Amino acid sequence: MGKANSIQEVLDNLDIIIEDAIAMNDCSGLFAYIYRRTTAEIAKEIELKNFQNNERLEILDVAFANLYLDAYKGYQNNQEVSRSWQYAFDQKDETLTILQHILLGMNAHINLDLGVATAETMMGKEITDIEADFNKVNDILFQITNELQERLSRVSPLMFLLDFLGNNKDEQILDFSMRKARGQSWNFANLLWALGDADNKVAIQKIDGLVLKIAERIKAPKTRLVRFFLKIMKRFEQKNVGKIISKLKED
Repeated sequence: MGKANSIQEVLDNLDIIIEDAIAMNDCSGLFAYIYRRTTAEIAKEIELKNFQNNERLEILDVAFANLYLDAYKGYQNNQEVSRSWQYAFDQKDETLTILQHILLGMNAHINLDLGVATAETMMGKEITDIEADFNKVNDILFQITNELQERLSRVSPLMFLLDFLGNNKDEQILDFSMRKARGQSWNFANLLWALGDADNKVAIQKIDGLVLKIAERIKAPKTRLVRFFLKIMKRFEQKNVGKIISKLKED
């Protein structure tokens, strides 16, 4: 599995990760599946020329994906990775809900990696030139939230319990990566872009620390009611990663 140079190579690498996760019953592969689904949707929109600058958007998307692929390979080879990715990967064998495993990956990738990738892509250019396409990605991902929710309900039949936590708007929890997190990542990207390559290392480390704290809350929410619901959800979920991903893939 090498560094990706195109979205198709990103998808190919994600397929390898997913197959490895199935073979090892590794729960970190659950995020890889969701990420592949959303990346495929973005690839389709690029092919249809639906962005202001499709070539630049693909460059950003590939740079973004490579941060995850590098973290995955680094972790597998016992190399140092960001604290937020280290924590997410360390939970792969923990008895968390399917949703928690997915959110741990989303948290590290979107709250940390997306800002880094966006700043790097636009370094030396005007960052606001990509803002419209950045926001369009948000809209595209939001459109498939209901689909992802339906897919998750196949393997987590008590997903409806989230209705009680979101005023019958459980999609807001799945929209974690689509709105709030991506909004924060845009602010982070602007900060890194303004600092420039020479001065952003400390800022990345500080953001990584904040993202790690979010990860800890995803694993162990403060609210007792949320912890109770997650415990009940887990009891009725499919446990085998291969079977989970097979169900998620079904049309």
